[in-house]
Amino acid sequence: MLKISKFAVLAMSGALVVNSAYAEDKSLALVNGVSIPQSRVEIRVKAAIAQGQADSPELRKAIREDMINLEVMAQEADKSGLNKNPEVQQQIDLTKQSVLASALVQNYVKSHPVTDEQLKQEYDNQKSKMGDKEYNARHILVKTEEEAKATIAQIGKGAKFDKLAQEKSLDTGSASNGGSLGWAVPGNYVPPFANALQTLKKGEYTKEPVQSQFGWHIIKLDDVRAIKVPAFEEVKSQLLQHLQQLSIQKMISDLRAKAKIE
Repeated sequence: MLKISKFAVLAMSGALVVNSAYAEDKSLALVNGVSIPQSRVEIRVKAAIAQGQADSPELRKAIREDMINLEVMAQEADKSGLNKNPEVQQQIDLTKQSVLASALVQNYVKSHPVTDEQLKQEYDNQKSKMGDKEYNARHILVKTEEEAKATIAQIGKGAKFDKLAQEKSLDTGSASNGGSLGWAVPGNYVPPFANALQTLKKGEYTKEPVQSQFGWHIIKLDDVRAIKVPAFEEVKSQLLQHLQQLSIQKMISDLRAKAKIE
């Protein structure tokens, strides 16, 4: 299968750029009489920079050569009638949709900026959810309350918690590690689990099963420690991305709500 060059990939994934400076577009090259506009180079350069590359004469030369190659190949594909192939037409339509959707998202983010006040409010919300402690816990997840009680009885008779977790726990992600969930704040867990966890002292386990939507848990607290909350400036960029994502999701949800979907 023919591999698309890295610059072609950048072009397909890069943002749609509209700039009045391109009103009088110069020609990058003529390929069989077809002009490749200079503005395309700027779009590709911007996409490359976004991927961590530096703007340089070498980069621009490579992009120019790549665009000429693409034009030559596209013209040949048209001559061969591939542009009329139904699957190719679908791919073209999908690419067009992706570019338009990307442009819509960027325009929406630009026209709906996240304010510092919103960022600080989100920081305070996240900070309050984190609390002042984090817990190193493990658990055993089983299907029924009866099985959970039987497991608790086994622990009470001296059975090793981690071994039972390996043998019985339905949580395959932690079972192989003896049920260990690692360090986390209570807010990372569903409320029934978090509430039970915070009642335990180091080394203790729940003497009664804890039910959640996932099943029945036996929880053990290995350790607890004070948590150091990062300063606002340290997480500001992450908060910005998070709020932008939420805003975009809401925009999409609103559009779907208004659309007639059958």
